[in-house]
Amino acid sequence: MAETRGRTQKVTDIVDSSTRSRMMSKIKGKDTKPERLVRSVLHAAGYRFRLHRKNLPGKPDIILPKHRAAVFVNGCFWHGHECPLFRWPKSRESFWREKIMANVSRDQGFYPVTADTSKKRHNVPKECSCPDAENIAQNSNAKPLL
Repeated sequence: MAETRGRTQKVTDIVDSSTRSRMMSKIKGKDTKPERLVRSVLHAAGYRFRLHRKNLPGKPDIILPKHRAAVFVNGCFWHGHECPLFRWPKSRESFWREKIMANVSRDQGFYPVTADTSKKRHNVPKECSCPDAENIAQNSNAKPLL
């Protein structure tokens, strides 16, 4: 159901609910292309790492145990990254603001916990700073991350 000027109307979908469910289940939460690009640059720079450790706060995407560092590869939209590519949705504004701000708040909450475990935390925005591996290498140069 969608709300339009105080009225509720049914939103039609071009596929049935089981097909939509199957399509949505294919959307990945880890091993995304930007994540693989960051890993590739780190590996080429000589870093060795672990992936998706569930016992660390926020389940970091990349963990560099030797350097006691955690890397989070975040999407601009879902994590409210303030960049030219981020736009607040026009529909259901209050829902999306609440959801995205909760993500931002949760992301900020991981920092002190990660710091308490003596780990450095690095956030890499997925969509704006990392469109390709060459851009990652030029902009971050991997070594200054640590």
